[in-house]
Amino acid sequence: MASRLTGWRILGTVRRPEDVARLENLGVEPASPEAVGDADAVLVTAPPDDEGCPGFRALAPHIGARARWVGYLSTTGVYGDLAGRWAFERSAIHPQSTEAARRAAAEAAWTATGLPLAIFRLPGLYARGRSAFDRLRDGTARRIARPGHVFSRLHLDDLALGLAASLGRPRPGAVYNLCDDEPAPSSDVTAYAARLLGLSAPPETPFHAAGLSPAAQRFWAENRRVSNALAKAELGWRPAYPTYREGLAAILAAGG
Repeated sequence: MASRLTGWRILGTVRRPEDVARLENLGVEPASPEAVGDADAVLVTAPPDDEGCPGFRALAPHIGARARWVGYLSTTGVYGDLAGRWAFERSAIHPQSTEAARRAAAEAAWTATGLPLAIFRLPGLYARGRSAFDRLRDGTARRIARPGHVFSRLHLDDLALGLAASLGRPRPGAVYNLCDDEPAPSSDVTAYAARLLGLSAPPETPFHAAGLSPAAQRFWAENRRVSNALAKAELGWRPAYPTYREGLAAILAAGG
């Protein structure tokens, strides 16, 4: 994302002192409360915990009048289960998991501040080091078959492009779904990744026989397709990787 923000000075926060060096290695300066107060834009990425959004607790009191854009990364999980139907930004939210309920509460808390907020609802993210390739290589990949069940996803680079596009066209109060163009069964994604690696795909396991953990069962209990039409129309954003096929091929070409 930094390469798309020529001329910007980028500062960041961490929750553990030992992570400061990691920030600096990325060319990101550690931010102080005073620096947050002088910021033109603030991006909040930390997931909520039992007490709410840690970014809200740490940053909201310090964001100053200079800020023209505050971005909050939420989840498409706030829509809950739509039985495979499409989720749009105007769709009602019905979070079913604890994690999604926390995200919905964080959205509400940030919205109530009156800051120039843009909320980005995200599906599962993938990138080099966190894709189906890694699960295939370490032997943890599974292909669970549940007819009619799909997930939306997004390459991490396309998230960065979407955020940069919003910074260029800020609209206070905006909510955007950022996702690729093709919701698809996770089984198909794993099979395609195996094909690219020249491996045999793991056999499919019927959902009822998969022995999923309670957390995984909650994840699979929700089935929805997520529309990215608004972000395309308002921001001029287009995913560089419109489906998992292009995204996986790019990761492999880059050595991932």
